[in-house]
Amino acid sequence: MSRQRFSFSGDDSHPMQPTSADIMLRQQLEYSLSKYFYEGCDRTLQNLLSNCRWYVTTQANAMTLVIECPDQVTNWRVLQKLVPMGKLINQIVSSAKIRVCPPESEGVPFEMRVDELSVYRDMA
Repeated sequence: MSRQRFSFSGDDSHPMQPTSADIMLRQQLEYSLSKYFYEGCDRTLQNLLSNCRWYVTTQANAMTLVIECPDQVTNWRVLQKLVPMGKLINQIVSSAKIRVCPPESEGVPFEMRVDELSVYRDMA
């Protein structure tokens, strides 16, 4: 039985630079995921999100919902809605995170993986 040898050229060892088409496709994916998520939210959650800057990113092959809160009160309300948001995201993709960012200089972001949802179910 012969052994095959694989060799890589120098180009194979470096990640490829995304093309403009790659960037455009990722932006379209993020837009579609954002729209699907927002339309799945109830009116209360949509109103809460409208008070924040929020977006979806798909860096590192995982969806991340990032919510930047304008004040501590809104930050607390968003944190209380992690379970319903996580359930909704889990219906869209299985590998995802939610990152809730308090106002600058008022704490550190809280991040939860959607597959950790069972830990937080009692908070719902």
